[in-house]
Amino acid sequence: MAVVLHDVAPTTLGACERVLAAIEEVGHVPLTLLVVPRYHLAPTTGAFVQWLGERYARGDELALHGYTHQDDGEPRNVVDHLKRRHYTRGEGEFAGLSMTEAMRRLTAGTRWFARQGFVLRGFVAPAWLMSEGTWEALRWLDLSYTCTLRRIVLLPDRRAMVSQSLVYSTSSGWRRQASLVWNAAVATLERRNPVLRLELHPSDADHAGVRRSWQRLLEAQLGHRKPSTLADIADRFRISTDWDLMGSVESEPGEDEPEVGREATR
Repeated sequence: MAVVLHDVAPTTLGACERVLAAIEEVGHVPLTLLVVPRYHLAPTTGAFVQWLGERYARGDELALHGYTHQDDGEPRNVVDHLKRRHYTRGEGEFAGLSMTEAMRRLTAGTRWFARQGFVLRGFVAPAWLMSEGTWEALRWLDLSYTCTLRRIVLLPDRRAMVSQSLVYSTSSGWRRQASLVWNAAVATLERRNPVLRLELHPSDADHAGVRRSWQRLLEAQLGHRKPSTLADIADRFRISTDWDLMGSVESEPGEDEPEVGREATR
């Protein structure tokens, strides 16, 4: 079981702490925090870096979650426009980048981690959307894994493990209600999957129904699953010999399209 908190940044820190407090109500588990160095172009603060250092020291993993979390490119067509401007609300930063631009942003992010003294193992793109140029850039970086909505992908070879994410949408009442039904169904369907991911966002503790839903799911899953960071799961997966769990995303880098439960609908 991996519990992952997205969009960790100075401007979201208060909301992130509310999510972390709600997790602690269920139990103490190692987390993967997806950090954005320049979230919506806002600068990093010393207080934020100190807070990350405290979380890192207690055993949480810090992973790169884009550099600005903003998609500032031009969509290629109508479908691309719908995906990048409406489904993701303009936050799919790596959805349409060339290899050169993806490498520039990934390098800026990895250097930021190095300056803070944090070991960086993984990268998860905002909204899980990655262009072919992004996939190509990832081949040349010293990272252990990335993720899509439905898979954990080892780098650089792109061996993949199926791992459907539980994700809530909180932007409207009907989306919140749909999320409750959707995630209960996914948790049931994925009960035999070796790895389940609970992917939370800063707003997920601010709505009582949503908060109670994921807390109940987390409590139930911890009854029979071991909590681990994404990096630890990737390490175990890398040495696994159970090839029934494995595949490749070499030929399908855009396999994760928007759906009710994903970050894009927030």
